[in-house]
Amino acid sequence: MADKDIQTVRDIIDRTFEDIIAKGFEDDQIEALLHKIEIQMKHQSVSFGLSLTSSIASCWNHDGDPVEVLQLGRHMAQFRQCLKENPKFLQEKVKQYFKNNQHKLTLSMTPDDQYSEKQTQLETEKLKRKVSSLSLEDKQWIYEKGLELQTQQNKAHDASCLPALKMSDIERSIPVTELAVALAAGDVPVQRCAQPTNGVVYFRAFCSLHALPPELRPYVPLFCSVLTKLGCGGLDYREQAQQIELKTGGMSAVPCVLPDNSHLDTYEKGVLFSSFCLDRNLPDMMYLWADIFNSPCFDEEEHFRVLVKMAAQELSNGVPDSGHLYASIRASRTLTPAGDLQETFSGMEQVRLMKSIAEMTDITPVLTKLPRIQKYLLNRENMRCLVTATPQQLSDTERVVGDFLGSLGWRRQELEPVHPHVVQKPVPNGSGNSTHVSGSQVIRKLITDPTFRPCQMKTHFQFPFPVNYVGECVRTAPYTDPDHASLKILASLMTTKFLHTEIREKGGAYGGGAKLSHNGIFSFYSYRDPRSTETLQAFVEAVDWVKSGRFSQQDIDEAKLSVFSSVDAPLAPSDRGVDHFLYGLSDELKQAHREQLFAVHRQGLMDVSDKYLGVRRSTHGLALLGPENTKIAKDPSWIVR
Repeated sequence: MADKDIQTVRDIIDRTFEDIIAKGFEDDQIEALLHKIEIQMKHQSVSFGLSLTSSIASCWNHDGDPVEVLQLGRHMAQFRQCLKENPKFLQEKVKQYFKNNQHKLTLSMTPDDQYSEKQTQLETEKLKRKVSSLSLEDKQWIYEKGLELQTQQNKAHDASCLPALKMSDIERSIPVTELAVALAAGDVPVQRCAQPTNGVVYFRAFCSLHALPPELRPYVPLFCSVLTKLGCGGLDYREQAQQIELKTGGMSAVPCVLPDNSHLDTYEKGVLFSSFCLDRNLPDMMYLWADIFNSPCFDEEEHFRVLVKMAAQELSNGVPDSGHLYASIRASRTLTPAGDLQETFSGMEQVRLMKSIAEMTDITPVLTKLPRIQKYLLNRENMRCLVTATPQQLSDTERVVGDFLGSLGWRRQELEPVHPHVVQKPVPNGSGNSTHVSGSQVIRKLITDPTFRPCQMKTHFQFPFPVNYVGECVRTAPYTDPDHASLKILASLMTTKFLHTEIREKGGAYGGGAKLSHNGIFSFYSYRDPRSTETLQAFVEAVDWVKSGRFSQQDIDEAKLSVFSSVDAPLAPSDRGVDHFLYGLSDELKQAHREQLFAVHRQGLMDVSDKYLGVRRSTHGLALLGPENTKIAKDPSWIVR
């Protein structure tokens, strides 16, 4: 906001306190907040214990009773009793702690257009002063210490004295997740997963977008962002937000590009709808979803403009924090058919699009695109669902979800698919004597492009950052290929035994490494990196390091343990069965991949390094986010934006 508006904002805050003291809070607002506390108590995440510890640490450090802090149920009962005995309980607290509290501090931050230049000048002057004060003996001592540091960095460290896991400690097989698939409302597959969810019901729905016209694709992320925030049915956006807080733990829509497990050039695109609620509120939650699907509101132009500006600002603010992810997405854009769509949905193209929309004086042309997307997306055709609940609640959950699906319409017949190459692929229900998935067959509609040819592209996005974010991507092998397992171990080996030393310890970057994605794209990356082209050279040297075999069996075992720490990471009850639902990954496929990970050996790592990562072996893509670079500017193979 402008400097002149600071006092205006303070006046608004003061008036808000006055209004609350005079009128109080609505009962539904209070109930919504109490409901939020209750559902947070019951929702189980993999970091539940850590979050619990963090929540009690402050009280415990100040000699409070940590057990007392955990008695949330009793505290809520006491709060309700206070409200019952004194309806103005909250108003009095606002008056006591906000209006009559004289301990106030107003802090305002003002940007400086020349901040970076001033910081550079200050650091240059500081360095000059320090260097000028050094004697010849001081400089020689610093030089010798630098050589000593370089020697230490290049020396192999003996970690044998440290306690460590061994490969023999890793379980050979994975636990089975029992799933069942049934058809609802005619032919919508609903996957059921019985889990100890502590009285919480989780609902997910995936709707395919294979028929969406190309000109609407860039606006799908915006559609998802505002869908649950503009109102629906008979509710305006404020009433909708209150009902979501009162009846659910949140409702979201996220655009997805899901790779095929066995082919790099086929993928599925769509939107994942997710929500969860206490079991008693399931009918209300599904009623909200029915209103959102059947009668979303796209008439609130002013509120839509506010949401657009917030979304654009959030994306822009996220670039410095996740620049290496944006670089990797851009670098992989031309390597697979899904790469361009991923860039459109969640890359720099989306950041630029949202920025341009936020700057529009007339936003109506964008708003009119949302009902068009609705016609292709918000119906039960090309939909599949996943429900996760306790065994006792599953039958009621199926019935309520079935009623929701029955209320949805079909896509109009004239909206024919615009993508000519759609492959229908059944999701495996298990093999042999496996019974972990029972019931009906799920069909994924995968998109392919027979004319696609991967190509190399180098892109430099210039930003007023003092550091760089570097990404280099390579097209490799799909999930079911045995080479995928070797490449996954290779990424871990490269990161810990070579790239960390070269990029972070020697290069001064905050971090860097290599990783292999489920889609078969092998990525090198660095973030907050003072170097750029030197880091790209480090990526090349990492490949040469592997091909030369300068690593031990212990290094391989450590890389395997690192990968298994991710593969075997704890799963919350609500997330079990999601891989099968989204990617068609059965327990059999996961077990086969696990056995491939165990089987990775030294020669296999050297072979895949040469086969995929060597010069001219596979198609590479590069992207860089950072300040102006004269070396790149002179290189005609780079596109500077």
